[in-house]
Amino acid sequence: MKNFKSIFAFLCLIGFMILTLSAKDNARAREIVNKVDDLYRSSSSYGLFEMEIITPHWKRKLKIKSWSLGKKKTFMRILEPKKEKGMATLKINREMWNYLPKTNKVMKIPPSMMMGSWMGSDFTNDDLVKEYTYLEDYDFEIIKIKGEKESNTYVKCIPKEGLPIIWGHVVIAVREDRNIPVWQKYYDEKGNLMRELYFKDVKMYGKREVPSVMELIPSKKKGRKTIIRYIEAKFDIKLDKKIFTLRNLRKGI
Repeated sequence: MKNFKSIFAFLCLIGFMILTLSAKDNARAREIVNKVDDLYRSSSSYGLFEMEIITPHWKRKLKIKSWSLGKKKTFMRILEPKKEKGMATLKINREMWNYLPKTNKVMKIPPSMMMGSWMGSDFTNDDLVKEYTYLEDYDFEIIKIKGEKESNTYVKCIPKEGLPIIWGHVVIAVREDRNIPVWQKYYDEKGNLMRELYFKDVKMYGKREVPSVMELIPSKKKGRKTIIRYIEAKFDIKLDKKIFTLRNLRKGI
């Protein structure tokens, strides 16, 4: 009987340790995905960046200004080239609109199109305005990947049921000592790699350290990639709330 009690106590201790470690890993994963969601946003942000779209047959560059207020509001305006100048995108909560200056029309983007291409790039509408966040719309866990750097932490993110997210799962690699993402890999529901996003050239913008370059490579489209290069970035700044309005889509900032 004494041996049975000792074994039972030992098993209880092991179970407690496993639950404790699991809780710590869950908290760690939650903190990582929250920081990834918040990387280019913070409480508020302003950015000026260049987007270069590269295909086997042509290349083009866009110059874009962007503003964000938390995770709920985003506004972007294309400055160059002349053909697309003035085009704008507004996201408020889970609603998104595009403005086309040539026709002076505002178009609402349905949820089913959030995973569609933004301006012919390899980034989706959701990539740019972040309607879906890892923290709120995915389940996640810390995993190990054979052959990858042990200095990185890897988080597997699986979309919650009922959301029009096309990915089966996403794996994020993070340098946890600096809270800087290294890459994100996107897989379909069958586990096939669909695209890879790499974060490069880390710079300080004010007091915030972020990668100044993002390079997105689709796995199934040979010779294609889209590169975002930040020219300016400011965080935790005061913004006029009128920026994030339908009226501003036409008015222009």
